[in-house]
Amino acid sequence: MTRRIDIVEVGPRDGLQNDPADLTVEQKLEFIARLEEAGVKRMESGSFVSPKAVPKMADSAAVFAGLDRSKGTRHIALALNEKGVRRAIDAKADEINFVLVASETFGKRNQGMTPQESADALFQIAPLVFDAGIPLSATISVAFGDPFDGEVDVKLVGNLAAQAQRAGVGELALGDTIGVADPWAVRRAIERVRMEAPDVFLRMHFHDTRGAALANVAAAVDAGVDVIDASCGGIGGCPFAPAATGNVATEDVVYMLERGGFETGLDLSKLIETAKWLETVLGHPVASSLSKAGGFPTT
Repeated sequence: MTRRIDIVEVGPRDGLQNDPADLTVEQKLEFIARLEEAGVKRMESGSFVSPKAVPKMADSAAVFAGLDRSKGTRHIALALNEKGVRRAIDAKADEINFVLVASETFGKRNQGMTPQESADALFQIAPLVFDAGIPLSATISVAFGDPFDGEVDVKLVGNLAAQAQRAGVGELALGDTIGVADPWAVRRAIERVRMEAPDVFLRMHFHDTRGAALANVAAAVDAGVDVIDASCGGIGGCPFAPAATGNVATEDVVYMLERGGFETGLDLSKLIETAKWLETVLGHPVASSLSKAGGFPTT
């Protein structure tokens, strides 16, 4: 049987949160609808964070209110604290993704927490999420490097993963927030997390800041990871990390995986169309290669 790799589309959240363009709620909902038309079944559709810190996500409640729930898509809301979690619950998120942080300085700038404080906060919010009957996932941000503190100890990442497992998290993403990972670091991190948190499903989240994202996806898939985050058009970035450019592009990942014999369930041509549409509403080119070159040549 062909191995299935599931793509979590993060364009509507991580993709738009740092883009210079200001999309309306209607444009965001059209983006989401286009992604659903391309076969996306799970996506980050918004975040419930401080509107002062991340103004691009200030309308997330309105976006969630406008979703077409008949499509069967699992809409994920990101949250950094209890207030955000409660807002995500009120918005009827299908899943809540809580952010842990693997370094001191970025953690304090991004969410006002040290790594251990973010883990403590996860333990506090987990019962709220479970009582609401909503699945809880977590992302360890800057898992491969911090823009201010530099190297991140893989032992710390493993420790946070172990605490996430004890808190009841079912899936854990390792986030290369500033795009510094390499395939060998990816393998080491996966091995460490599996040793510390063997019962948690792994997901990987790569930024293409330094051109290694596709290689890192391949390394993760070779290591047995079956869930990958990606952003249509390769848009995105972190407001709190200098020069943290976009996520790995969904269409580029899908092309690579399907050429390699994997199944994603996504329509590559419709993803490319959506990336080109994004350029019109964002008012600037997107980074993805497939939006420029297209898929494999046909004869």
